[in-house]
Amino acid sequence: MPERTFARHLGAFSGLAEAAGRGRGLFPEAAPGPELRRAAREAAGVLDLTAGDVRVEHAWTAGDLAGEELSWSLGHGPRTRAYLLRPRGAAGPLPGVVALHCHAGMKFAGKEKIADGPGTPSPEVTRLRGQIYGGRAYAGELARRGFAVLVHDVLGWGSRRFPLGTMPEPVAAAATQGLAEGLSEADAYDRAAALHEHLLEKYCVLLGTSLAGAVAGEDLAAAAYLRSRPDVGPVGCVGLSGGGLRAALLGAFDPAIGAVVVAAMMSSYRELLDRHVAAHTWMLYPPGLSRVCDWPSLAASAAPRPLLVQYGERDELFPPAGMRRAHAIISRAYPDGGYEGVFFDAPHAFTVPMQEHAFAWLERHLGA
Repeated sequence: MPERTFARHLGAFSGLAEAAGRGRGLFPEAAPGPELRRAAREAAGVLDLTAGDVRVEHAWTAGDLAGEELSWSLGHGPRTRAYLLRPRGAAGPLPGVVALHCHAGMKFAGKEKIADGPGTPSPEVTRLRGQIYGGRAYAGELARRGFAVLVHDVLGWGSRRFPLGTMPEPVAAAATQGLAEGLSEADAYDRAAALHEHLLEKYCVLLGTSLAGAVAGEDLAAAAYLRSRPDVGPVGCVGLSGGGLRAALLGAFDPAIGAVVVAAMMSSYRELLDRHVAAHTWMLYPPGLSRVCDWPSLAASAAPRPLLVQYGERDELFPPAGMRRAHAIISRAYPDGGYEGVFFDAPHAFTVPMQEHAFAWLERHLGA
């Protein structure tokens, strides 16, 4: 049951935390295993989706990399667009990695945030990479290490984003106002998309799923496609922030994922109640999950499968006590090893040293 001191942001209503937890056993440290994964999957309402009618829209080479732009249908909405990157001229099956783009309040772009396609990245993407990725399109750097790296858009981002015309007028008006203030088309769209996420979550919950469950369903479909390719061997996943959240969900719900890297997206739920709730996407809060398990318990639910969690000592989005508690919870789920938790002197980012550490870890566990 959450103590009142962990909900100070609610002010005079801080007692709501105690009332909500009374008799409900919030944030349990659940033991890893299939029962936990089934209960969490049900709570999130994970969709059962398949990447159908996969097409190669374009192929290119750039220096030491070869790329394909793929598209597929999930049965609803526009076709998903994805990049598949690999070392140029690589022969034989390569270990695969599903690289999961972040949230970052940028929905106009998706896969482009972490992967270069055949064109030039937009100024907005370049700016974001400089802020949280050390200026890198890290999917390409990972591919150069000998991996087949798949990066795809998901519900609400890039090729899967909602047109402004489908948004309610008060939401779309935020983009119009942004354009009037001199924002770029992408930045103005993202201002509206931030408001639209609240509506999207309402629709998802009403339909028996959640934004987390819908996105996880799309990630599961992408991972299954990557494994189906004859030129790909064992598959892992990696992501920063919202991408790290997606990596944790994919690792929990896909038993065939061989190794999981979560960067800057780990804390106990309990500590988030102290003024850290609003900073995060709805994907971190699937309805009912807090009665099934704490967030780090879900990330560790597939133990002893290899799991790397990278924490930022200066991460402004997560309280230090929450990160430390998460590290302890996950460590207890891995009594015989398989988990590595590393605290970097870093803000909320996937810095170049963090990337290099993650790449080397994936090489060891997936065999590049």
